[in-house]
Amino acid sequence: MVAVQGGVLTATLNRPDKKNAIDTSMIDALLAALERADLDAAVRVVALRGAGGDFCAGMDLQELLASADKTVEENRRAALHFGEVFLRMRGLPKPVVALVQGRALAGGCGLATGCDLVLAAESARFGYPEVQRGFVPAIVMTLLKRSVGEKVAFDLAATGRVLSAPEAAELGLVSRVYEDSDFEEQVAEVLRALAASSASALALTKQQFYQLEGMRFEDGIRLGADVNAVSRTTPDFRAALQAFLKK
Repeated sequence: MVAVQGGVLTATLNRPDKKNAIDTSMIDALLAALERADLDAAVRVVALRGAGGDFCAGMDLQELLASADKTVEENRRAALHFGEVFLRMRGLPKPVVALVQGRALAGGCGLATGCDLVLAAESARFGYPEVQRGFVPAIVMTLLKRSVGEKVAFDLAATGRVLSAPEAAELGLVSRVYEDSDFEEQVAEVLRALAASSASALALTKQQFYQLEGMRFEDGIRLGADVNAVSRTTPDFRAALQAFLKK
């Protein structure tokens, strides 16, 4: 389910009766929403949330069970199809923000981790319990390790323990935690601020941020100089600086 308002495209995982479990149709819908966000200049930020009381409880268990009878190659294609969601989110030159209430588990936790910002209600829960079902958080492990580091990532992936929102924030899985009572008001303010920001500045920020992964210090400084130089030539930079100087 997709809605656009005030520069924010909100994609809602809409299977509340299944705790918004991810099936093939949902993956297709997410890819379509991300493509729409990319092509629509009026969209400045993407928000991802779940319908009902949970963000997402992971992959659809019936589809997973059916995959046990498929070939390795068939399952690889299905896994890559899900992986494409993370590649699209990372490549989108606009911020993608997870709004997490309730449970974000397994692939659902991966969806949240794949976003650029994760805003969580205090009662939200996060975890990668795949090992408890004889499965592996394989696709999302890249995101997990980069977000929280080697030792913490292995702990979460190997034990499947579930974290409270404050615990997840302390470990680096969550950007901000808000009280349940004013969650909607707080996240709306963050989304409004992002939508009002310079689109070119946000795009350059996101691009540089992820390009720095694994880069040598010297190369990172050079990349920063390149981005700095380009940002000075954008219309947004000129307009914002002129407006500031007139104050």
